[in-house]
Amino acid sequence: MPVDPLLQGLVAGFAVEAQEVVQKVTMDLLELERDGLETDALSKLYVRLGRHLHTLKGSASSLGMQDLGDIAHKLEDALAPLKANPQKMPRPVVDILLHGLDLFMLRAQAHADGRGDALPDPAAALAQLVAEAPPPEAAAAMGAPGSLKMSVSAAQVEVESPAPGAAAESAPVMPELVPESADAGWRVSARQVTALMREVERLREVRLRFEERGRELDRVVTLLAKQGLLAETAEARSQLSGTSRSLRTDGEETGDIVEALEEGLKAITTRPVRTILDPLQRMVRDLSRQLGKEARLSVVGSELSLDRRLLEKLQGALVHLLRNAVDHGLELPAQRERAGKHHEGALTMRIEQQGNLLYLECADDGAGIDVERVKKVAESRGVVTADETARLNENQVRDLIFRPGFSTRTDVTDTSGRGVGLDAVRASVEGLQGRIEVASTPGQGTRFMLTLPVDLGSSPVLVVRATETLVGLPMLAVEATQLARADSLRLGKRRAHMEYQGQLLPVVDLGARLGLRALAPPTEGQPLLIVQSGGKRVALAVDAVVGDRDLVIRPLPSEVRDVPAWQGAATLSRGELLLICRPDWLVTDTSQAQVVAQRRALVVDDSLTARALHRAMLEAGGFTVHLAASGARALDRLATDTYDVVICDLDMEEMDGVQLIAKLRERKETATLPVILVSAHDSAAARERGLAAGADGYLSKRECAAGRLLAEVLDVMSRRGNRA
Repeated sequence: MPVDPLLQGLVAGFAVEAQEVVQKVTMDLLELERDGLETDALSKLYVRLGRHLHTLKGSASSLGMQDLGDIAHKLEDALAPLKANPQKMPRPVVDILLHGLDLFMLRAQAHADGRGDALPDPAAALAQLVAEAPPPEAAAAMGAPGSLKMSVSAAQVEVESPAPGAAAESAPVMPELVPESADAGWRVSARQVTALMREVERLREVRLRFEERGRELDRVVTLLAKQGLLAETAEARSQLSGTSRSLRTDGEETGDIVEALEEGLKAITTRPVRTILDPLQRMVRDLSRQLGKEARLSVVGSELSLDRRLLEKLQGALVHLLRNAVDHGLELPAQRERAGKHHEGALTMRIEQQGNLLYLECADDGAGIDVERVKKVAESRGVVTADETARLNENQVRDLIFRPGFSTRTDVTDTSGRGVGLDAVRASVEGLQGRIEVASTPGQGTRFMLTLPVDLGSSPVLVVRATETLVGLPMLAVEATQLARADSLRLGKRRAHMEYQGQLLPVVDLGARLGLRALAPPTEGQPLLIVQSGGKRVALAVDAVVGDRDLVIRPLPSEVRDVPAWQGAATLSRGELLLICRPDWLVTDTSQAQVVAQRRALVVDDSLTARALHRAMLEAGGFTVHLAASGARALDRLATDTYDVVICDLDMEEMDGVQLIAKLRERKETATLPVILVSAHDSAAARERGLAAGADGYLSKRECAAGRLLAEVLDVMSRRGNRA
């Protein structure tokens, strides 16, 4: 089937990207042929293979190349029996899968060359491909690869070979990419471009130092002027004033050069988001018709340009999210009308960049996530046990949909049912140092929110002061700046509001929000910034507005990267470190944090890094946090201080978490104290051991790093309070 001419330009890019994915699949298949792989390693390889094949299928279908989608689907069928029971892959099965990949790439290259309309129907070759794949038990006994019939591969290569009459045996195993012509441009590696970007950043820092030196020189001139108009200093003042003017001119010219270089680099290394979103419109239409549904995709922010590498890695995740929304989220037209909805489902993709953070939201107005059904399916598929689901809150239950192997489909279709999809999305997002969250309302729909770091070029930042601390805010999140006036403020018992454009916006004191001082209402003339994020707005009270700067925002170290208050750090002209605040954290309802502002937590862990990470997360939620490096030190603390919750490592040398809980439960004062165990082990056995010992909650360190600790603490404290 020929590809839509409007999408032909994207097909060539898909062929190159598919080549990379196919190469990864090939390497995994060769690894699976090896002896001596442990069950854990085998499982990971099979999961990764399934994700890659699912991505190939979804991306090909989104571009209208259904023949490639069918091939990838048949390859998934051939993989399924072994994936269900991970074991060394018999060589005959590897041969079949490799030949299927050859067929996929030969047809992909033909589509890229504009020869898709001349391709024969692959139905016969696909049927034979699956028929030739022996079941795992039979394949293991087949022995040498020579016993496998090779007619499938020969037939595929013969019909796909662009040279008429070429022998099947002489066809290449993988198609070669068409070389670029000499005048098409230069081939430059990503490493070289990145190195050039770093040099541009250094030049920008030099420009900032230029500006700072100019201000210092102006202060010297002003100081001399205060000494009086002495004849002895007249010549020096004149020369200094001239030097200051020249320095400003040179600084402005340097700034123009830096901006031109940066814009040129961005033009080379970025492309509009619409280049990956436009093809998804067709995919949504075709998939909806295939499933008997109606849907329309609306995109907000498609004009934004992002790093090409980031877009390439995001494409598969977006395909999975939209396919999941159409298949699982939206109802059939008749069901929607009975529920009082429009017969056509609404899908929305919103993309926004603030500083060095990219926010991407995929939402639908479907039935929402059925929490009880998710529990039942997760238990039936062995994702979690019944005891585990009984202890999960609604947010934690919804998170189960990201687990490998989870699917609410009881049968395998072209779209879903294999347990591959949302776990692949989470893996892709986390591989980009980002995070994904889900929110759902029964009967109203579901939203997936992705937050990803972007490290290309500088960003405008507004520098403000809270007490004596300088804080940066992404300029794109600041709508306006006003001075507090008594006639525009509404002071309540718990919080203040400000009237702005006919709305009452909650006033957030930045100093109090960061825990630098007690909450206080704004004073007359105090600067108030209108900060927006995700459709929410607040009036942010600061002590002073220092000014705007163009800064390169760097990600925080991995130990504190998931602390919700901060999105990164930048360096000012004198080398000072400036932390950049997350706008979405500022506009989040702070009532929950104010409720727990006086609560105290004790963190017990023999790892300094773990203690620092847990402390940062809890303090960001308003807790007062004390630390103990061992169970014995924790008992000493508890003998003199009182706490609302204890977060303890399961495995410690001197006294492990189970032993500490036993001692706490023996004491009358701490018998009902909520305790959450944290461990590097995420196995069901370790979790059961910890909960059986009397722990109120259990988190893996991976879950803590993903930002789950504060929510778990609040949930455990709430449940313990209810039981009391």
